[in-house]
Amino acid sequence: MDRISAMHMFVRVVETGSFSAVARELGMTQPTVSKNVAELEEWLGTKLLSRSTRQLRLTESGADYYERCVTILQDIEAAEQSIGQLQTQVKGTIKVNTPVAFGRLHIVPLLGDFFEKYADISVELSLSDYNIDLVETGVDLVLRMGDLDDSALIAKKLTASPMVTVASKRYFETMGVPEHPRDLRRHRCVIYTGPRDSHAIEYQEEGQPLSVRVSGSFMTNNSESLREGLLQGYGIQMVPKWLVGDLLETGKLMSVLDDYAPGPLNIYTVFLPGKHVPTKVRCFIEFLSERLANCQRIA
Repeated sequence: MDRISAMHMFVRVVETGSFSAVARELGMTQPTVSKNVAELEEWLGTKLLSRSTRQLRLTESGADYYERCVTILQDIEAAEQSIGQLQTQVKGTIKVNTPVAFGRLHIVPLLGDFFEKYADISVELSLSDYNIDLVETGVDLVLRMGDLDDSALIAKKLTASPMVTVASKRYFETMGVPEHPRDLRRHRCVIYTGPRDSHAIEYQEEGQPLSVRVSGSFMTNNSESLREGLLQGYGIQMVPKWLVGDLLETGKLMSVLDDYAPGPLNIYTVFLPGKHVPTKVRCFIEFLSERLANCQRIA
């Protein structure tokens, strides 16, 4: 027995004075309504209604229970309306998680424009180069790169970032410029030891995958440190353009082996499945989709 539904049927029977009327109202049979009220009485261990061939009367217990049911059902309706309003209101706090460098380079600089457009929305930004659990952390959405492993989540592609092999001018002056991916075996590489280990760099040659094992003196599990290591001339590495687009523009880093680059790295916003995505979250996703897709330093 669904107790809330049974309570609703009981209240409507009292208010209409008829099991048949409630059955028509709810689109079910009269015996179904009678059964639900009878099961409610059995569960409570008392008679709620005194039945006769002509009319229904509340017992003393039934009258008290009716008043309490009305209050409970009104509270439930108010709670549902309140939640519905929260779902549609463009206000509140959005909890967002992104890779460390991506958040600093591309999310934080955009927030000023977002706040101008949505003054009643706050953003709580956490940064991590490792995947987090949305349920455990209470995060509304995360930005993830590349292949998505968790099919239980909903993903929306925001943009894609080309892969570029880069190093500083000073590095190339010291170590020379590689002409083929295999030349990297003789180079020092900055090694990323985060979720996607870069001891093997995946290129393409004539449409076929080409994997090159590399080594280096500097290893890090942090995207910011990876960027800084490249800038300092510690080595060479293939990275998504979003990580170094500004440094390529200013000439602080140089790109090589472009003809062997694999396909671009997809960037997704990922959130928990559900029938209703809060309006504040939808607004943020739409804002990111528009702004990031047109960013030359990313795409």
